[in-house]
Amino acid sequence: MAQVVRLLFALKSVWAVLAALVCGSFLIMLAGSDPIAAYTALFHGAFVDYWGFAATLVKTCPLLLAGLAVVLPLRAGLFNIGGEGQIYIGALFATIVALYVPELPGPIHIALASIAGAIGGALWALLPAILKAYQRINEIIVTLLMNFVALHFVSFVVSGPMMEEGAPYPYSPEIPLGLFLPHILPRTDAHLGVVIAVVFALILYVVFRRGVAGYTLSTVGENPHAARYAGMSVERHIIVSFLVAGAFAGLAGTFEVLGHRYRLFHAFSQGYGYDGIVVAFLANLNPLFAIVSALFLAGLRSGANVMQRAVGVQVTVVEAIQGLVIIFVAISLAFRYRAGAVGQFLARRAAVEAALDKPGGDGAALDKPGAGGAAP
Repeated sequence: MAQVVRLLFALKSVWAVLAALVCGSFLIMLAGSDPIAAYTALFHGAFVDYWGFAATLVKTCPLLLAGLAVVLPLRAGLFNIGGEGQIYIGALFATIVALYVPELPGPIHIALASIAGAIGGALWALLPAILKAYQRINEIIVTLLMNFVALHFVSFVVSGPMMEEGAPYPYSPEIPLGLFLPHILPRTDAHLGVVIAVVFALILYVVFRRGVAGYTLSTVGENPHAARYAGMSVERHIIVSFLVAGAFAGLAGTFEVLGHRYRLFHAFSQGYGYDGIVVAFLANLNPLFAIVSALFLAGLRSGANVMQRAVGVQVTVVEAIQGLVIIFVAISLAFRYRAGAVGQFLARRAAVEAALDKPGGDGAALDKPGAGGAAP
């Protein structure tokens, strides 16, 4: 029985999503549509239809990388809310290398642009890491405010120095054709970036499960004082975790440029950095589950238009359902498995069943001390 209760707690994110979908069905009914037909159209369009699944994969790539950029620092007890800014700076660095570095063989140039994007995201995460490690300044505030700096800085660049001549909207020139990421599904926009994101998630999972680095990182996050006593450098772990997280977010912006948009746009991110927080908590900070949660949220986004065309439900309803997912996932975080409390509950329940199973038992034995009931 204890194993069943533990499993129920382990799947709390699943129950949160189901609760959000149930509440969302009432919104769909208020919009005058059938919830079953709406959800069928949404999930069929996102995961079964060939073109819809390709669109889901395109959105999964930045969501997954942004989610990993949150999972990694959280294992060290840190909150990286700056994924959005790191995405923009990573995309900027990658675009600069793609446009202004002399032409190289395709794979080498792609690798160089990707490394530049990762470095850009890491550098943008370095300042809050240093402030947190050595000045104890709250990393949430710093990373959040730096998002707006990055957004406006990239907007300035693409509407000024890097803006394509005669463009009706702030965007850079198109990157060379040889820098386009290979497509993994023919005749679609699904690109190699999503495969790379999944590989990084698997590597991070193995590091957390088997690697010494994952163990020390978790130790720093759970008890930094004990980590210091054991000779671990808390400051180094803070900086390294933020640098790697920033690199993940920078790659999310890089792959948006190299694999999907092929140029740097003003305000190109659809809030991927903030949605990465939802991906991380929905996955319960597990990189392996982050793949599933990113795919699910990407499916909600890509299937929204299909649902609108099929049953007439507005896209805003799906946005409301996404908000419900966030709310219920946040609520689920308040429920934690406590072995002692569960054991006491099961013991009391066993005492009640034993008292009722006795011949002529009417529950009076429950009034006796030590029988699972309260003493008079």
